[in-house]
Amino acid sequence: MKILLTGANGYIGTRLLPLLLAQGHEVVCMVRDPRRFALESDFGDKVQIVTGDLLKPDILKNIPTNIDATYYLVHSMSGSDGDFADLELKSAQNFVQQIKQTNCKQLIYLTGIVNGDELSKHLSSRLAVEDELKNSGLAYTILRAAIIIGSGSASFEIIRDLTEKLPVMVAPKWVSTKCQPIAIRDVLEYLCEVLGNEKAYQQVFDIGGPDILTYKQMLLQYAESRGLKRWIVTVPVLTPKLSSLWLNLVTAVPYSLARSLVDSMKVEVICKNDNIKKVVPKPCLTYKEALKLAFEKIEQNSIVSSWKDALNRGYLETSFMDQVKVPQNGTVEYKVKMLFERKAEEVFDNIWGIGGTRGWYYLDWLWSLRGFLDKMFGGVGTRRGRTSNTSLQAGDVLDFWRVLLADKEHKRLLLYAEMKVPGEAWLELKVVQFHGKSYLSQIATFRPHGLWGRLYWYAMYPFHLVLFKGMAKQIATYKPKA
Repeated sequence: MKILLTGANGYIGTRLLPLLLAQGHEVVCMVRDPRRFALESDFGDKVQIVTGDLLKPDILKNIPTNIDATYYLVHSMSGSDGDFADLELKSAQNFVQQIKQTNCKQLIYLTGIVNGDELSKHLSSRLAVEDELKNSGLAYTILRAAIIIGSGSASFEIIRDLTEKLPVMVAPKWVSTKCQPIAIRDVLEYLCEVLGNEKAYQQVFDIGGPDILTYKQMLLQYAESRGLKRWIVTVPVLTPKLSSLWLNLVTAVPYSLARSLVDSMKVEVICKNDNIKKVVPKPCLTYKEALKLAFEKIEQNSIVSSWKDALNRGYLETSFMDQVKVPQNGTVEYKVKMLFERKAEEVFDNIWGIGGTRGWYYLDWLWSLRGFLDKMFGGVGTRRGRTSNTSLQAGDVLDFWRVLLADKEHKRLLLYAEMKVPGEAWLELKVVQFHGKSYLSQIATFRPHGLWGRLYWYAMYPFHLVLFKGMAKQIATYKPKA
């Protein structure tokens, strides 16, 4: 079959693609920016990339007409704009209009379980998108998933952050809400097995694992699996806003995503039926088995995708890759150029390993303080870390930076700031050769927005003098422990 895969750069899409190829399908990946798509060499001619923006119907005409089925895996969890629900609905309408011009026989949509009458803004938006797809006139298959547990999933990372960092938790009352977590492996199997399965046509399925747990039980079972003693005290005084701020400060999620999750956590997400078992009869992993599998992937450094890979403001945000060319006009810079006599590859290996668990080589406490202040103002902070400790590619998260360019061949790493600043910031690190000598080049570029931006730059300048020189020296001399 020829499959159209939207959201191919997303958490689910990145993992689903190789499974579809392994089944012998030809896959058309629709992305807004092809520069973000990491095309593996062994995909061969079975993968086609098309550029498409769901808010621009004219561009959607790039979608081939000879597709047999499509996966709609596009949504936003962290959009903060008041009209994001209207934009998501408009995106679905544009998509349906174009898909109806093709030979598509099945439309598969992965969404969230929608129990209860008082849905959060994001779940209401997803339900509206679901209704739009169901009314398309195409054969549809809707999979409503509960909380997805897997390496790199937002739910798993929040549980991990809370349990690993807090021996005693003062938690809001939503920790008593019941849910039915499902392993990412089972979600992917369901997505593959309903494809082309006529028993799944015109059907809406709830999918979840075998365990029904409260969020408190999920936290405590995580602690048990890690050999940790944890205590959770529930208090009724934490409002949704305070709960969101609490999650934002303690975990890696930004405030906008935390607020969306808290609003959704007030509603039970339990499967209303098990009809999926009649169509795809398979046992699902338990919660503890899903945790074990997630940690195996982390320990093997083989996290395929992460929620952090999504853009900071959700999929409706303009492509950040347009920032890959650092502007020359209207900017201020701080440059460090340092001669070194080690092998160039060793120094660049230090650049490649920056951030995450290794840190920033010099005055790490200052970077942590900057991350804390960023969190306080609703930013992403530094807790996002890295998707992988060994690899980097364009689009990856690196603490409160986004990787724009990761070029091992030319020994260059370019980062774009996602922290809260009154302007735009870039950080470039590279190794250059000049007259037979090797130099570490480090350039911090800032494009201020108005007077506040310039005041910010000059206020930070004394710190830059100390921080960036010290960091460059440590990068040039650092030797990892064997």
